[in-house]
Amino acid sequence: MNVIRRILGLLVMIAGILGLVLSLAGLVMVWVAKPTVTVYANTTVDTLNKSVITSQSVMETTGQALGATIDGVDALSTMLSTTATTVEDTQPVLDEIDIIMSVTLPSTLEATTDSLYTAQEAAQVLESTIQSLDAFRFLLSDTPLLGDLVGQTGEPYNPEKPLADSLGELAANLEGLPDTFVEMSVNLGDTDDNLGSIQENLITMSDSVGLISSSLGEYKGMIIQSQSSLDGLTSILTNIQSSLPTILNGAVIVLTLFFVWLLAAQVVILSQGWELYQGTADRMEKDE
Repeated sequence: MNVIRRILGLLVMIAGILGLVLSLAGLVMVWVAKPTVTVYANTTVDTLNKSVITSQSVMETTGQALGATIDGVDALSTMLSTTATTVEDTQPVLDEIDIIMSVTLPSTLEATTDSLYTAQEAAQVLESTIQSLDAFRFLLSDTPLLGDLVGQTGEPYNPEKPLADSLGELAANLEGLPDTFVEMSVNLGDTDDNLGSIQENLITMSDSVGLISSSLGEYKGMIIQSQSSLDGLTSILTNIQSSLPTILNGAVIVLTLFFVWLLAAQVVILSQGWELYQGTADRMEKDE
């Protein structure tokens, strides 16, 4: 029985000695590791703080770039919308020009051509009459007595190109113009249809660009929110860094008290193991 008691006492003492060693080692490590932990913690907080500041700078640059992009996209959307409005305002003018070229001008030119042909016939009659009068006056000027009354005749009417021929050529030149204007009207009508398609495409592009601008605006809002979050994180890191000595000192004190208590507990365990090994615990209980 005494052998078992001694063995148990020896085991308890060994456990107490191990506890003492571990407690002392822990107590020493707390104070030895404190400077290293302080430096590491400060370095980590500094690194995090620099990373946050860099992220803030990047987000600020990105926000500025997005702002400039949004302004450019909005300007493009406005330009497309204005161009579509201009095309829309141009279409009535083209319609009026189409009517003028397909109806008004051809009918006017046809009437003018008919008038020129009529004037040509009248000019032919008039020139024949003038030539006849010139011949009659020339005959009278050679007749005695009557020549004195008629007087000297001027230059006879003999133009290089008769007026009737000029009017005929002008009428012939105008005769083909109505068909030309009608063909131009057809091409102008095609242009009007193309302008309608262009207007629709411009409106669609303007709406699409507007949606892109809205999406970019949402991204910019998200960046602003992220910047606010990073500002809060920077404040937290700054507070942690300023409070770090207090936090580490508190942790060291708590760990020191814990290892001192553990050390005292191991002393008690060691004394109990020694009493169990010596058998004095049973004698003390019998004495009592």
